[in-house]
Amino acid sequence: MKIGKKFNQLNKSDYFHIIDNYKKYTDFNTLGLYRSISENNNLKLSDQIEIRDYANTIFSKTFNFYQLKDPQTYFNLTTLGLELTVADERQIWDDIKTNQEKILSQKKIKHRNFGDYSKHNCGYNDCPYNGLMIKQGSQFAEGNIHFKSDKNRNEAKLKSKRHKKQRKNKNQIIRDEFDDLNKDY
Repeated sequence: MKIGKKFNQLNKSDYFHIIDNYKKYTDFNTLGLYRSISENNNLKLSDQIEIRDYANTIFSKTFNFYQLKDPQTYFNLTTLGLELTVADERQIWDDIKTNQEKILSQKKIKHRNFGDYSKHNCGYNDCPYNGLMIKQGSQFAEGNIHFKSDKNRNEAKLKSKRHKKQRKNKNQIIRDEFDDLNKDY
């Protein structure tokens, strides 16, 4: 059975019916459901909050994973109806970033190509690469997930070169001193 409508065209009772019977629908998509809650113009704010809370009772694990997969949707839904200052927004984003790191370590996921992070999105509407799937670490990957605990690979290479240069210079210094001692005799 198919839903037959776009999620953002549903009314409140349709949302509850679809959430209750989500296993019967072949085209059901939880991310589409959650995105439509904040994008639906047919719903009042109180209805959006009520639908979000009801959906979270059934899809709580999936919703928490959206911190990693689609953090903007997660942010939009968790802040529905809240008056936020800039500091509050920054704190919520810091919490999301901390939770992303926890989710990656708990699930033992080594790569970070998820949802929004796996597609090119430079912010320019006319960019021909928008929506293109990208490889992690490529020149098109601008929105990769970064944590404070991450090791900088370039820094490690620079440090290695610096140590190598110091080792080479050490031998040169010893040779110079040896030559100076030989000259004195």
